[in-house]
Amino acid sequence: MKTPSPLSEIYRACTRAAATFARDVGIGMLEASHNTLAILGLAVVCGTLLFAAARPDLREEAERHALGWLLARQEARQAGEAPLEPAMPDAASRVTAADPASLSKQQASVASWLSRRYRVALEPVSRLVQEAWDSGRRANLDPTLILAVMAIESSFNPFAQSSVGAQGLMQVLTRVHDEKYERYGGVRAAFDPVTNLRVGVQVLKDCIARAGSLEGGLRYYVGAANLADDGGYAVKVLAEQSNIRRIADGKWVALNVPLPTPVPAAAAVSDVKTSVVPAELPQPNTTPTALAVSEVKTSAAALELSPPSPVSADVDQLAWANR
Repeated sequence: MKTPSPLSEIYRACTRAAATFARDVGIGMLEASHNTLAILGLAVVCGTLLFAAARPDLREEAERHALGWLLARQEARQAGEAPLEPAMPDAASRVTAADPASLSKQQASVASWLSRRYRVALEPVSRLVQEAWDSGRRANLDPTLILAVMAIESSFNPFAQSSVGAQGLMQVLTRVHDEKYERYGGVRAAFDPVTNLRVGVQVLKDCIARAGSLEGGLRYYVGAANLADDGGYAVKVLAEQSNIRRIADGKWVALNVPLPTPVPAAAAVSDVKTSVVPAELPQPNTTPTALAVSEVKTSAAALELSPPSPVSADVDQLAWANR
């Protein structure tokens, strides 16, 4: 193995020493320049502050320029954003709602049950329950009856409308009872829940007074006064009124309690035919005279028990209301 010469070793050592010296000198100069720049910058800042303190006009000018720059940036940012909807501070005052805590215990129980049964918010239902009690007292009607009519008519949907134009919570024919809406600002008030309730109570009271009975008044209200069958409307309303009254009395009623299923008039008449006609018809004789009389009696019985022609309840309601 060849041994390195002393000159080579001296050369390598000198090279390493020179590199180390150059590196240390560079690092030292870099740190010195950093410190110098820092000191120089600090001196400039202090000098500027002292100069500005001695010249209030320059300080105010700088502040004005800085404020203008910040405002310009804020305006540019807002211009790029979507415009906000106009504020309506009175919106809460136009909402049909009431605090359930402001109701009596009886009213609060009814409102809570109706809210869960018909899946509507508690606050609007609380306001309707409150108004049903007030309107019922003024009209001398049971408030549970008013609430039952609302439940069957619209399920507490204030924007409901039937095929013949009955509108709102109480499904009042607006174009027929337009004069009742005049004191509330016109027929568009039919979609205001409280107004529709008050007008509906007036119509319901008139119907009951005209019919002379509660069930008859409900038949007038739904427009089935001249029909053989009201589609079970009166039975449903009275059943739901019974449920609401039980809740008001502090009793328990299931939320999914079913309402009575109406029996079609044709089926009822058919049952009457099968049970009554054979007992009333005489046994046929073999004599021609008795046979003829039997045929006449059979025809008369059939005519008396024939069901009425099917007519839409809505059409009859419109016809009765327009009279």
